[in-house]
Amino acid sequence: MSSPAAGPSSPAAGQEEIRRQNLGAVLRYVHLHGPTSRAELTSRLGLNRSTIGALAADLSAAGLVAEEAPAATGRAGRPSLVVSPCSARIYATALSIEPKRLRAGRIGLGGRILDLREAPRPCGSGPLDAVPVLADLVRAMDRAADTDTRCAGGAVAVADTVAGSDGISRVAGPEETLAAALDTALGAAGAGFVAGDLADFAALAEHARGVATGVHDLIYLHGDLGLSAGIVTGGRLVAGHGGRSGKVGHMVVDPDGRRCGCGSRGCWQTEAGTEALLRRAGAAPDTDPLVVLRAADKGDATAREALAAVADWLGFGVANLVNVFNPDLVVFGGTLRDLYAAGADTVRRRLDTMALPASREHLHLRAGALGTDAPLIGAAELAFDALLADPLAL
Repeated sequence: MSSPAAGPSSPAAGQEEIRRQNLGAVLRYVHLHGPTSRAELTSRLGLNRSTIGALAADLSAAGLVAEEAPAATGRAGRPSLVVSPCSARIYATALSIEPKRLRAGRIGLGGRILDLREAPRPCGSGPLDAVPVLADLVRAMDRAADTDTRCAGGAVAVADTVAGSDGISRVAGPEETLAAALDTALGAAGAGFVAGDLADFAALAEHARGVATGVHDLIYLHGDLGLSAGIVTGGRLVAGHGGRSGKVGHMVVDPDGRRCGCGSRGCWQTEAGTEALLRRAGAAPDTDPLVVLRAADKGDATAREALAAVADWLGFGVANLVNVFNPDLVVFGGTLRDLYAAGADTVRRRLDTMALPASREHLHLRAGALGTDAPLIGAAELAFDALLADPLAL
């Protein structure tokens, strides 16, 4: 008589679950930290040497990592093998739908950018209108890739604003069918896409690989046509119902202020965003904000006044967010990255006058480290989640 299959609560099932978790822990570590010796993995993960050796061998056999001897160190004894992610072989498909452009990237395991493509986004187009163009970009990347590569998954970051034909930015509606539409358009090449907010994805990227590495409570502020935030508390992203949290640009800071594209008046982004900087500087709506910031740096009076006013409003809103969430770090990304760098002193002065002492004494303000690639890198991190949770399932 044959033995009964191991049930979910059997010792064999329990051991298999532990093995799966340990495989994921090893792969996640080298994915986030890069080439790592077996000795360091043993120390960092709290597993014994033989277990680490067996796990690394299993991941290597699956084509997820490579093991090699380190460069000569001059020390006596057998050196510990170095475990590295197979970045060129295992990748995620990362897409972003931004206010003025569409981007696609192949991001290798370990966070290495293997390929980047982009195309303009027509004014006023919705997220679903971007699907055919994005699908073409993905196919072009696939044609250029080696034949032995494997896709671990895909994700698309979606900006919450679109540019209308009249030049006014408006809030884009939720597109729950976007991920399914991408899978359908790509057919067999579909990667099982997930969709999410661009600021959330960029926050994940800075948290995993950027200026917020190791910080468990942070606010990432993203500027493009509006302002939005990715908020991480206790190391976890605050998503809200339907993933639609973080629309901080629509905090009302002046009830009698300017009309916002959302229909309200005095939203924070009408005073602290790119549009406000250009308006105050007397520049055309399609002007690169760097033009104004460079002019301010060279002493242009109008540009300097515009920067000072917008930076003050930026600090005003940040102070309110800091009082609510009490983060350790606020990161400025997108168009806010350069604006903050130029007006940091003004932002900090406003923060010091409004934020509670207990909330600001430990607070750090930083420009994002990943630049315009942050949404794609964050999308890839999300796409890799399933692989990192169960490495041998790929």
